[in-house]
Order: sequence, then structure tokens, then C-alpha cells
Amino acid sequence: MSNSVDNAVQLADLSATTLLRFATAGSVDDGKSTLVGRLLHDSKSVLTDQLEAVEAASLKRGQEAPDLALLTDGLRAEREQGITIDVAYRYFATPRRRFILADTPGHVQYTRNMVTGASTADLAVVLVDARNGVIEQTRRHAAVAALLRVPHVVLAVNKMDLVAYEEKVFAKIAEEFTAYASELGVPEITAIPISALAGDNVVEPSANMDWYGGPTVLEHLETVPVSHDLASCHARLPVQYVIRPQTAELPDYRGYAGQIAAGTFRVGEPVTVLPSGRTSKIAGIDLLGESVDIAWTPQSVTLLLEDDIDISRGDLIVPSGDAPATTQDVEATVCHVADQPLTVGQRVLLKHTTRTVKAIVREIPSRLTLDDLSQHPEPGQLVANDIGQVKVRTAEPLALDSYADSRRTGSFLLIDPADGTTLAAGMAGESFATHKVLNTVADEAGWDF
Repeated sequence: MSNSVDNAVQLADLSATTLLRFATAGSVDDGKSTLVGRLLHDSKSVLTDQLEAVEAASLKRGQEAPDLALLTDGLRAEREQGITIDVAYRYFATPRRRFILADTPGHVQYTRNMVTGASTADLAVVLVDARNGVIEQTRRHAAVAALLRVPHVVLAVNKMDLVAYEEKVFAKIAEEFTAYASELGVPEITAIPISALAGDNVVEPSANMDWYGGPTVLEHLETVPVSHDLASCHARLPVQYVIRPQTAELPDYRGYAGQIAAGTFRVGEPVTVLPSGRTSKIAGIDLLGESVDIAWTPQSVTLLLEDDIDISRGDLIVPSGDAPATTQDVEATVCHVADQPLTVGQRVLLKHTTRTVKAIVREIPSRLTLDDLSQHPEPGQLVANDIGQVKVRTAEPLALDSYADSRRTGSFLLIDPADGTTLAAGMAGESFATHKVLNTVADEAGWDF
């Protein structure tokens, strides 16, 4: 068994280190879709029929050369308007690495879609039009990347061909963005001058910018170190389903199924079930119909425990020596993603992993002002695309990790209980490096717990 486990771990590590999830972001007309299309085209990741369809669509629009942006702008409305509306996911590979990319919208009203694309990203590519420099939308995307703790950010200064490939233009933009993103707490920033339309420094080095000695976009994507250390994080299994076949072959079988959100579980390990706090030991682990001694994230497994205890969907199984504290008072930073505002005293549902509970927004202490990173105290509400801090009281205890410790079990959604609309995406315990402590007054109106 030990040899098979060792081999499986090695294969899992190899798979993890050769996969990079990344998202693109930028303002309208900065060239995100063109960059992605160029990346796919020049890395020979486009099928012949896809390219022929793009060429035909481009000719219909009166364009002589194929518009590579059409490779990602798949919705009819996107093609008609020439903008990206929804997150477009693409999968491609080079001999050095496999990629999952998310091309996110640039229009202000769709900034919230970046939260979806960047929430699982290892790297974010933020595009800037060399003619416009760093604008408010650029700052917003940098703030979202920082808030979501994306470990690597690439600043792609696009359309360098329209500023005569001037080094001074690139240097000024790179300096301004780096200073801003560093203040937000972004750990690593790489600036690359490109022309997505002409292909400069996207896949091949540019002959027009011999003053630049860094990597191309693809070279950086292929070589950036990606730390997939979820297997060594705090072990967490949100229970999705309780399996009780009650057949003649398995009369006493009771298993707790779910996807391991982080960490590693082993047979014989003492575990605690939250929020009840009851304890037991792992008697067995079923994986793909077979019994194993060890399982790790992101495998979907069924845990069998030595004791029959009350466990249902939404409970969290954790190692007994590494259990998070349960609480009904949640403090977090949120990205508001709905058209309807989030207000103090509003009744909501809070969804954390597989658990959904009733909650009330007790305070909105501050809203982030992106221009100077100051905090606007007690705004009373958050509207679409706002980033702010909230205090929420839940009807039942929750076992949340800090988002800094786990992006999976430290995140949650706030949902409108009337129609199921997602209102905000939250990061427990998060704040910006520039966050100032603000005195706030609790509002107990409405729903008391």
C-alpha cells in the first residue's frame, strides 16, 4: 500500500506543478480578448475549424485579418458589441505546462465577474492601454487581485505599437502600477510591454523593443513558480452527502461524502465534526470505489468513522488537533456583485462551503475608495462593484478559517433569501494593508439572533 500511496502522491504533485490557473483583467478596449486570442494562436492551441470560423466572422465584419479576440468572445452579444460580457474559460497546453485561463470582462458594470475568474487563479494578468496608463478600473482590478490573494500579478502594458514602443512610457506606467499594487499587498508584480495585435512579447520576443530584456507573456506563464500547497494546509472536509445504502451486503455502512477542501486525511486520525464539536476517528476512506489509507485535496472521498454520530450536509470534518473556532459573528471584506445594494440590517443567507445559514448584516464599517486607498466610514450600503467591510451575525455557528489561511474555507457568499441572487463574495478576516480601524456603531434593527 505504501508504494502505491507514494506513487499517487508523486503523480498528484506532478499534475499540480504543471497546471497554472490564470485570469485576465483590464479596462474596456485594453485588448484582453485579443491577448488571449494571440496567446492561443501563436502557441498553436487553436483548432483549424476554430480559426476558419474566426476568419469568416472577421471577413463578415469587413476586417481583412482575423480578429483573434473572437476566439474568446463567444456570446453573440459580445461579438456584436465588441466587448466581453461574461467570463470565458479556455484550456490549452504547451510542452512545459497546462493552463486554465479565465478572460474576464473589462466594463465597469461587469467588474464583479472578475471575482469569479480570479477566485481560484494562481496568477492575474492585468492589462493597461499604453496610451491611457493606470486608470480607476486598473486600480479596481488590482484591488480585487489583492483581496482574493492572487499570488502573482502580471502587468501587461498593451498597445505599445501605438506609442512608438517608447521605453519611457512603459517605465512610467510600470512604476505607478507597482507602487499602487504593492501598497495593496500584492506579493509579486511582473511588468511586460506588449502589443497583442502585432504579437510583440506575447509568445515571441519583440524586435521593436530591444530595450526590454525580460520574459514574454507565455514564457513567464510557463516558468512562474506555482505553490500548490493545499495538501499541507489545515485539513477540511465539508460534508456534501451522507451515504447509507442499507443493503444486505452493507447493512451498517454510513459514510460522509465530499470533496476535500484542503489538507490530508489518514485512516486512524482523530477528527472533530463542526459545529457540534463531537469527536471520533477515521475508520476508513473510500476513493473511487476502493479503500485507501490516505486522501488529499482536491479528491472527492467518503470518510467512515468509528462512532455513529449525528452528521449531515453542511457539517465540517477536521483533525481534532487543528479545528477552527466556531462563531456567529463574521467580520469580512466583501466584493458586492449584485445590482441591488447591500444595506445595514438586511436579512441574507450566508453560504459557506456546503452549509447555508440565515444571517443579518449588522454593520458596514467602511467602503474602500480606490483612488487613494482610503476607507469611507459607515457608508450605510454597498452597491455593485463596491469593496467594503461588513459584520454579519449568523443564526447558527460557522467554522470559518481566515481567508489568509485558506481561500477555500475562508470564503463565503451572501445570498438574497427571496430569489437566490448572489449579493456579495466575502473573505473572512480580510482587510487591506492600508485598512484603518474605524469606530462603528452596531445596528441591531430587524432580525435578532
